[in-house]
Amino acid sequence: LLSNMQALKIVPEEIEDVFISHSHFDHTGGLSAFLDQNNNVRIWIPRSFRGVKKAKEVIEIQKSKKLYDGIYSTGELKGIEQSLCVETKKGIVIIAGCSHPPMEEIISVASEFGKVYGIIGGLHGNRPESLNGLDFICSTHCTQYKQEIKSLYPDQYIEGGSGKVIEI
Repeated sequence: LLSNMQALKIVPEEIEDVFISHSHFDHTGGLSAFLDQNNNVRIWIPRSFRGVKKAKEVIEIQKSKKLYDGIYSTGELKGIEQSLCVETKKGIVIIAGCSHPPMEEIISVASEFGKVYGIIGGLHGNRPESLNGLDFICSTHCTQYKQEIKSLYPDQYIEGGSGKVIEI
């Protein structure tokens, strides 16, 4: 995490909030080192995530809720993962960790905050058909059906990955 932040010229001490999608190590492995540099943060965690002790404030999220104006959480779905939802001029953009819960459920909960415009994140084992109707789809690691998604949604598909900047 810290080396990626350095490469992107992101200063850890300028971060005020951290949003954790789920407890898997590939999503939390750099958290301890980050907190060694900046523990003056608010961390939003799903209910199932335990053990964050160094932060200024730890907020456990169980159900969908507004975090700030235009920023929402789906709440913990299926007891494993939450997604961040960002309100844009074109609609809600879902930022997912791995999408362990069914995509239909993630989109349904996100639609409580407005029309869902797109998704960025891991799409795990979700079938490509569950993405129908989205204006953009940016898949990242752990997306099982990446080639099918590219084929079905060539105009909506954006290749994602560490360091990729997407203006929403």
